[in-house]
Amino acid sequence: MTRLRTPSRSTPVRPKRAAPADPAAAFPLRVASVDVGSNAIRFVAAEFTGPATYTVLHEKRVGVRLGHDVFLTGKLAPEAMEAAVGALTRFAGWMERLGIEHYRATATSAVRESRNGKEFVRRVLDEAGLELEVITGYEEAQLVYEAVKSRIPLGRDKWILVDLGGGSVEVSLADDSGVLWSESHTMGSVRLLEELSVSGDEPGRFQRLLREYAATLQVPAAAQHWNPAGMIATGGNIEALAKLAGTPPKGGESGSLPVAALRDTIAMLARMPFRERVEKLGLREDRADVILPAAMVYERLATLAGVDSIHVPGVGVKNGLLLDLVEDLTTHQEWEDRRERHAVEGALAMGRRYLFDEAHAVHVARLAGSLFEQLREVHGLGSADRRVLLGAAVLHDVGGYVSRKRHHKHSLYLISQSELPGFAPEEIWLVANVARYHRKGEPTTDHDSFARLSPEERERVTRMAALLRIADALDREHQQNVAAVRARVEKGRLVLEAEGTGDLLLERWALRQKAGLFARVFGMEVRLVGGEADD
Repeated sequence: MTRLRTPSRSTPVRPKRAAPADPAAAFPLRVASVDVGSNAIRFVAAEFTGPATYTVLHEKRVGVRLGHDVFLTGKLAPEAMEAAVGALTRFAGWMERLGIEHYRATATSAVRESRNGKEFVRRVLDEAGLELEVITGYEEAQLVYEAVKSRIPLGRDKWILVDLGGGSVEVSLADDSGVLWSESHTMGSVRLLEELSVSGDEPGRFQRLLREYAATLQVPAAAQHWNPAGMIATGGNIEALAKLAGTPPKGGESGSLPVAALRDTIAMLARMPFRERVEKLGLREDRADVILPAAMVYERLATLAGVDSIHVPGVGVKNGLLLDLVEDLTTHQEWEDRRERHAVEGALAMGRRYLFDEAHAVHVARLAGSLFEQLREVHGLGSADRRVLLGAAVLHDVGGYVSRKRHHKHSLYLISQSELPGFAPEEIWLVANVARYHRKGEPTTDHDSFARLSPEERERVTRMAALLRIADALDREHQQNVAAVRARVEKGRLVLEAEGTGDLLLERWALRQKAGLFARVFGMEVRLVGGEADD
């Protein structure tokens, strides 16, 4: 296996994440993570002796405020990009010296929202030799969840997770099984500072604006129903606030911050000018100005959650990246499989937000995935298309949250306007279109959403929609009567052999209504056999 090389324009470093486990990826295993945030860039190198057991070899935080200009002008400032590339180049050098071959480097809201973010990503690859992934808010929440779960036993209780960065705050509801609900708000500490503070403001005006702005934050309605066990907060600011209160995380153990102490700290910070926060409280300069906005966001969410104390585990995105990478390297799963799993988890989280029929959605996705695999020689689609199909299968009915009438069109809108992990923005549009065509009219360029696609994308969407229609028809009653299906091509027809219960009359009727697109695209009539009565 090629070792990490000194970065240069001619020999860029590539992350090793596509290959399944092999002897070179056995424990002990050295890996690194890079978190390019809006207020700072964080690097961690660690040696793992087990899936979640590791020793930190080197850790560094570099205060580069990429979000400063982005949240005001929409672009990364040249000097900020220069500083960030310099820091990342040094990180690559540390990986070289530590003998680290595998890493993950991610960027969040500042790069995600900037108009010149792609230029920055290219510079990082060319000059630092690192491949930088720009991730969504949900992916941030998922990484934080993995880190938190390694530190706090969540069990079956539901917890509110809050991860506050410089550009956004991710609010999630989770238990030991995964993230049940997540939403990203553009209310990060740097963003609030840049957007709400004005030079020469009267004393107290900034705090009043902050309080009013933070008042718009909400926790998931589902959290109120489930009565969460508590609130867990991550990010550099909550750790600094816990330290000010004398309850920071120590030695791998979580700390806690009483909400009453947090309110006292807010009052103290509001009275202190910037320089006094640095000199008397010992805060870094790039922390002293953003800590008050952060504290007020945490206080608002703690109040909504109805908790008396906030758990502070002392982990974040950088830790989640390490755990995620090690899982990828040491389990027998291809990169595409892991990305697909995350994509389905993200789609499920979105579906729960819109109160969908989860059992039906999961079952249709299973049937669609099975048909995809069995009919590869027929449809000629690739692994990225399988991921799109599964996302659309999970979310095809979310439009029912708006109205059952024309719900396929509402699904198109809701999906197209959402962040979905595991999907690039252009792929989300494909997911939305495939879901839109799970019923009613077939794809046509008379539909604006379909016309926006390239000819090649239209062909892919049409083929995936044909598969989705069949899978959806096989669970017409939403009762999972068809447990599984075997597909074969026989005398120019597609024969589906169902394993299920009952006569499957409604499924047969639905299949006759929906199989027309498959017949038109692939030139095969569809016949269902099995159950108590055959076609």
